[in-house]
Amino acid sequence: MSSEKSILRNTFTVGAFTALSRVLGLVREMLQARFIGAGVEQSAFTLAFAIPNMARKLFGEGALTAAFVPVFKGAAESESLERAAKLARSVMTMVLLMLGAMVVVSVGALELVVKFRQELGLTDMKRLTLTIRLVKTLLPYMIFICGAAFGMGVLNSLGRFKASSFMPCLLNFCWIGILAWIAFFPELRLDQRIHRVAMAILVAGAVQMAFLFWRMHVAGVTPRLSFSGWGDAKVRLVWRNLGVAALGAGAIQINYMLDQILAQIASPWAAGVIGYAERLMDLPLGVIGVAFGTVLLPTFAGLFAKGDLDGARGALSSSVRSLMFVMVPAAAGLFVLAPEITRVIYEGKAFDPMATVRVSRALAVYAVGLGFFGLQKSLVPWFQAQNDMKTPLRVSVATVCLNAALNVVAVFALPVEWRHVGLAASTVLCAAVGCLLLVVLARRRNGTTGLSHCVAPVARMGAAAVAMGAAIWFLKPVAARAFSFCGERAGSVVALGALIAVGIAVYGSFAAVFMPDAARALVRKVLRRRGGGEARA
Repeated sequence: MSSEKSILRNTFTVGAFTALSRVLGLVREMLQARFIGAGVEQSAFTLAFAIPNMARKLFGEGALTAAFVPVFKGAAESESLERAAKLARSVMTMVLLMLGAMVVVSVGALELVVKFRQELGLTDMKRLTLTIRLVKTLLPYMIFICGAAFGMGVLNSLGRFKASSFMPCLLNFCWIGILAWIAFFPELRLDQRIHRVAMAILVAGAVQMAFLFWRMHVAGVTPRLSFSGWGDAKVRLVWRNLGVAALGAGAIQINYMLDQILAQIASPWAAGVIGYAERLMDLPLGVIGVAFGTVLLPTFAGLFAKGDLDGARGALSSSVRSLMFVMVPAAAGLFVLAPEITRVIYEGKAFDPMATVRVSRALAVYAVGLGFFGLQKSLVPWFQAQNDMKTPLRVSVATVCLNAALNVVAVFALPVEWRHVGLAASTVLCAAVGCLLLVVLARRRNGTTGLSHCVAPVARMGAAAVAMGAAIWFLKPVAARAFSFCGERAGSVVALGALIAVGIAVYGSFAAVFMPDAARALVRKVLRRRGGGEARA
């Protein structure tokens, strides 16, 4: 029980800071939509930014964190913090050197592409030149963000979640700052504006890494380069686990890049539109789903290291119930209010009503999969904490192959205006299949997982969410008429706020009657952040 309370406290801490980051990210996206739009420039930026993000998931908070955290936490608990610190320095040095080499080689390769563009048959030079320029600017960012993500893994292993969950806010501060600066220079072309954004992101990465390294030093793990201990058994274990985890993460990222390429084929605007829809979906997913995934990996690692399988089952069951208590109504709300949310947040200037229609269609489809996306983030750490990287790899490869096939069908079989919706639907379907496979394999590995206790509560949550969605749907035209006197823009904002308030009231009423335990647990989590074991700064 104490473990479950600790998970809730730490999840609330991570969720609170992640919520701040997501709100800042929403402000950032609103500004970017107005000053950059959803055209070719945004699509080029989306593709360029995907490359350092891919590296971050491979060598930062993705595969490396999954491979490193269980070993680091085991060393810290069974030996000493200083022994674990030596392990961290050896792994960090190797990762940073490898990333530096990758940046140098990649920049050289891009220079060759530009030099031999005619021989390669590249004709759309304006678009290609902008994309390559943005990629070259953002490539060094992957060194900074992977260093920062490594610091996150160390701090999370030590139970220090505040600094690591605040770190993404630093990126948003810099990003918002450059977009606000652009507002004072309307004469800048769109390609010039987006390059200024890329440069600000690079600076933000350096700030993020410096901040996390400082917090590591405060926690007793001073980050510095170390060229000793590379042959240590625990270092080799990290790299063995990393190799398997990287294959899974790499398959996902290759599939993501394929999605980006197929989106470019689908239409010139599809990649940017999907990106905007994903940002809206990331608000609830990041606040709750990512928070649980962040906390559960070190929690499971500690429980499995002690041989406490029952404790791990209880932690998983409790976490999934808490996760779905928020995710299910959020999915219903996003599905019903997709056009209104998109219009209020994005529409204006370079982001026209047609872009609103396109983004809202993708958002409604993504909303259907919100619970699956969140559940995946809770199930994968179950295996990673047991140093089992192969099971998530097998599931990733299976879903990646399915997703690639479905995406090709969507791009070449659907009408132009619906191809991006097909790409989103493929992602949702594959997330559902992935969750099913993970649950089956978890039961095969460990016997019961405790998830059977979640079926009835989640069904009640689904019924309450349907009632909430129906109430919002019927009240949408009423709210639009009732607040029309405020003007078009202000009326849309007020009407959306009123509909969200109605949705919360309806779902809360159902929860109080049919899910009192879950409702009380959420209230306690919000009101009781004090007490022993709370996450430290």
